[in-house]
Amino acid sequence: MSLTLSDEQRALQETAADFLAAHTNARKDADADAELWSRIVELGWAAVQVPEDFDGLGLGPVELALLMEEMGRRLVRTPFLANVVLAQTALLQAGTTEAQQGALAALAYGERTATLILGPGLDAEPASLSVKARRDGEGWVLAGEAAQVLDDGLLTHAYVAARIEEAPGVALFELAADAAGLTRTPLDVFDLTRPQARWTFAEVRVGAEARVDDPARVLAGLARTRVLAALQLAAEQVGGAAQCLQLAVDYTKERVQFGKPVASFQAVKHRVAEMMVRMETARSTVRGVAAQVAQGAQGNGLDDAALAAEVAAARVQATEAYRYCAQEAIQLHGGVGFTWEYDPQLHFKRAQWASQWFGPTRDWREALAAHLLDAA
Repeated sequence: MSLTLSDEQRALQETAADFLAAHTNARKDADADAELWSRIVELGWAAVQVPEDFDGLGLGPVELALLMEEMGRRLVRTPFLANVVLAQTALLQAGTTEAQQGALAALAYGERTATLILGPGLDAEPASLSVKARRDGEGWVLAGEAAQVLDDGLLTHAYVAARIEEAPGVALFELAADAAGLTRTPLDVFDLTRPQARWTFAEVRVGAEARVDDPARVLAGLARTRVLAALQLAAEQVGGAAQCLQLAVDYTKERVQFGKPVASFQAVKHRVAEMMVRMETARSTVRGVAAQVAQGAQGNGLDDAALAAEVAAARVQATEAYRYCAQEAIQLHGGVGFTWEYDPQLHFKRAQWASQWFGPTRDWREALAAHLLDAA
């Protein structure tokens, strides 16, 4: 397995880096979000993991990770994580062929924009799902509340994982974002680059066709969706860590003390070197796991337990690297590091947010340890 990027993959990453550097919206009003999302869709990035059979580009997790890395670097505020990494992956892993045919191309080319609703912190465990479904004739009624949903106001649909009341089980429903009985309440969030909302389901009625899961694989599919999405979030964290490193290097080269650039001091060099080591280690791990997932799509990959363990390692390293690099960037900026005018504080907030979604690092460490002990 080679970790070397192909010419096409390098071209994709360079294109994404140049475009996002010129169009970053982290400091802009929300009015700019829709235009940026439209441009991203036009570039074909939202179709990157959709199979060619469903009119997508038919690429894979490595290409998706490269895009996520560049988006994390620029703190892009778009529905990409919700629409591509979550909603599309849920359909690919747990949806019926009919549902995939009806929705994947629409999600890829801007005809609809969706999010995925699981349990708190995007937990896929059935017991954590706070939305319940009960039969209503041929259709269904959804009730409950999802306290934190990735929702930037651009959504047209959601895929809702709900517990079935009549019998133990889980189902995945396709729901219009303006459905009767559904209330979306924007939340005041710590990380302004990742908007969220509370969704309240007050007896929301949907038809039988709204259920889009394959019952035989919905539980395993949603669990795998969480794992694959955590890998892509780790790629985004690597991009954020890389940008924190760049910000620290650039600032310490400009800042002068005792007549010399701060970057020339040995102590500063050591701190920057530690940032680079942590970031590059996480990047190698994330790309290596993404390459293994790509092999799996060709029939030569990991089983679910092994995949979860590999992603756990990538998740822990990326989370810790991002948090470390963000706090070091603030420290190396001195007194201005936490002020609004400088970007390290934006990355620090994103690093804190990202460390909790899909479960904290403690949970991933425990899962990895359990897997290694079972294999011993």
